[in-house]
Amino acid sequence: MLYANQAGTSWPKPAPVAAAVAGALAAAPESWNARFDAEHAEVCAAFGVEDPARLLLTGSATSALSVAVSDHAWEPGDRVVVSGLEHHALFRPVQQLSARGVEVVVVPRAGTESLALEVLEVELRRGRVRLVAMTAASNVTGELLPVDSIVRLARQYGALSLIDAAQIAGWLPLDLGRLGADLLAFAGHKGPQAPWGIGALYVAPGVTLASPVAACERPAEGAPGASAPMPGYCDVGSLNRAALAGLAAGLRWLAEPERTDRLALARKRVAELAAAALDLPGVTLHGPLAAEARMPTLALTIAGRSPQELAAALATRGVIASAGLQCAPLAHEALGTAPAGVLRLSLGVSNADGDVGTLCEALRECLKDGP
Repeated sequence: MLYANQAGTSWPKPAPVAAAVAGALAAAPESWNARFDAEHAEVCAAFGVEDPARLLLTGSATSALSVAVSDHAWEPGDRVVVSGLEHHALFRPVQQLSARGVEVVVVPRAGTESLALEVLEVELRRGRVRLVAMTAASNVTGELLPVDSIVRLARQYGALSLIDAAQIAGWLPLDLGRLGADLLAFAGHKGPQAPWGIGALYVAPGVTLASPVAACERPAEGAPGASAPMPGYCDVGSLNRAALAGLAAGLRWLAEPERTDRLALARKRVAELAAAALDLPGVTLHGPLAAEARMPTLALTIAGRSPQELAAALATRGVIASAGLQCAPLAHEALGTAPAGVLRLSLGVSNADGDVGTLCEALRECLKDGP
């Protein structure tokens, strides 16, 4: 089997990750708190977080984004600005703010650019923007957004910045202390190589949220703590300790010297795949062609063939891919690929050079078979 859905979930997981998960499940209860502290500190160190209290581990990036969007003292007339490439995990809680009198503004693409920065600045100048919430990279095409500029502009005009880093964590270096984002969420099961069930929300020093009064200091059973300036584990649910062990192990594995060029290799393979795909009849590629402008993901459509049909045909040939909307209907509206979506092929650290040829041959065979 050839797995080409790494942007959805990384697979297969590295052996040290599986071993860490098994070890966590077998660990004695009296060791749980010490293990949490050690693994939490390891994750913080990997992302440049000096104060572990500022990195709240959650059940997913989806839950982290929900807290990051909703836990503010929103007032009618406030405004929140997003990009046109958002995953539903960010856009849905933003949409729900409308019921609280909050205006939602979507900044469009600019030609081949992922974001019209001049439009973002115009909206910030209009005032009342409390939050600029945007993805770091499209879940559909893998194209990168100008995160540094987004964070800078938000700060310049007095708005908070929230970055959805689900597609770049584990791939691009993330020093959260230096990035300057006020809030950032990421998932463990994608680039960081962790199991499902672990994500995180970073809250920068000096940033406060309108947190519930049940906030707890650590993920242990007990009486609720006092009100806190940011959520705690009583608010986001029980921590998946086995997944945390896997996350720490995955980040440790990625940091080994032989994997420092993993992104360059994956991008090279996707660039080769893109070049070969363009030679096939009826193929349209979506997003930037330049490898350095995107994560190792390729989104395509083929005239006369639905993405779902293509994915099913590939599956009969041992290729696992993603078809449809990838939980990002807003992005497909921006890309002009709604309502059917795209066929998404994404590669990761477990893929090899030979996978490109295999993928291309599988696509050719699917086209020969016809609808």
